Amino acid sequence: MRPEGKVPSRAGPPPPTGVGAGAGAGAMSGREAERGGALCLGLLLHVLLGCGSAQQPGGCPAGCECSEAAKTVKCVNGNLTEVPPDLPPYVRNLFITGNPLRRLPAGAFAAQRLAELGALNLSGNHLRVVEAGALSALPSLRQLDLSGNPLASLSPQAFGQGGSPLEELALRGALRDQGALLGLAALLQAGALRNLSRLELADNGLLLLPAGMFGALPALRHLDLSNNSLVGLRNVSFQGLGQLQSLNLSDNSLGVLRNGTLAQWRGLPALRHIGFGRNAWVCDCAIEDLVAWLKESDQVEGKEALTCAHPEKMQGKALLKINASDLNCSVPVDLPSQLQTSYVFLGIVLALIGAIFLLVLYLNRKGIKKWMHNIRDACRDHMEGYHYRYEINADPRLTNLSSNSDV
Repeated sequence: MRPEGKVPSRAGPPPPTGVGAGAGAGAMSGREAERGGALCLGLLLHVLLGCGSAQQPGGCPAGCECSEAAKTVKCVNGNLTEVPPDLPPYVRNLFITGNPLRRLPAGAFAAQRLAELGALNLSGNHLRVVEAGALSALPSLRQLDLSGNPLASLSPQAFGQGGSPLEELALRGALRDQGALLGLAALLQAGALRNLSRLELADNGLLLLPAGMFGALPALRHLDLSNNSLVGLRNVSFQGLGQLQSLNLSDNSLGVLRNGTLAQWRGLPALRHIGFGRNAWVCDCAIEDLVAWLKESDQVEGKEALTCAHPEKMQGKALLKINASDLNCSVPVDLPSQLQTSYVFLGIVLALIGAIFLLVLYLNRKGIKKWMHNIRDACRDHMEGYHYRYEINADPRLTNLSSNSDV
């Protein structure tokens, strides 16, 4: 509408009238409504995204998923090369797995103040070094999983000087380097993990265990040594493991167990589950103690399925069905007695040879005497010749005479 008395400067088309005018106004209103709706939708999305990306106090680090209700943080396959520095303080369960994390330096969690962290899973990374003090700032830590890491160095002071309340430690496939195994042995022997109740050392290809490795674990209940290459337990002491309940030695290369090891197991009242499956038992005279113990013990799981692997004539025979007649050990082999008998026989033979030699000398005494006189005369003639030559060379006159006679 224009005010009265105003004349337009330009002539324009007449305003639409009738049905056409109503239709045009409706189309314009529809387009304006669409533009308004799109604008509102865009503003709404911007607000939602802005609220979602805004990090609240104690928020979630980049590359991680956090659940405050479950007290859990998961940093899985996030290409992390270090422990995130901004973990929320409420976390109780922390998963940092599948990352190119190569070392855990001293104070890796010191800046976090993770007072409630109870379970830490660092499996499946590329960890090679765990330095001293790397896990010392976790006062509530009860479970630690370092499985699947190619550890080369595990510091005996990884939990600090005062020890740790840790109860469960998993190192499956993480101790293939001898340095890491020796570091773990030193850590355990130092008494830093006296509260440890579960220790998993499976899948490490271990041949022998360091002596006295488990001597400072009075609370240990479950020990898993399965799927290694253990050939014996001679230097392993189980004394002091009064609370040990289960021992898994399946899938190793055990051929025989000595009476000393069996006696230690008899002295563990809580030990009720021992796994021996899939070992290479050698069924000779040395296995008698093991067979007798198996027949009287109820600690071994599935002992009916244990069979001989060597020698060939005993292959596949159940250990529980072996008798003394099968082993042919009725006469015990006493090696020191055998050696003593051999020495006596050797002495008799040497004495007989000496007597024969003396008899031969006695029977040929005359010939030997004549032979010795001949040797003496020959030596005397030889020496007289040397003496004559010496006298000639010492006297100049005799020397000239000798020269003239030679001419």
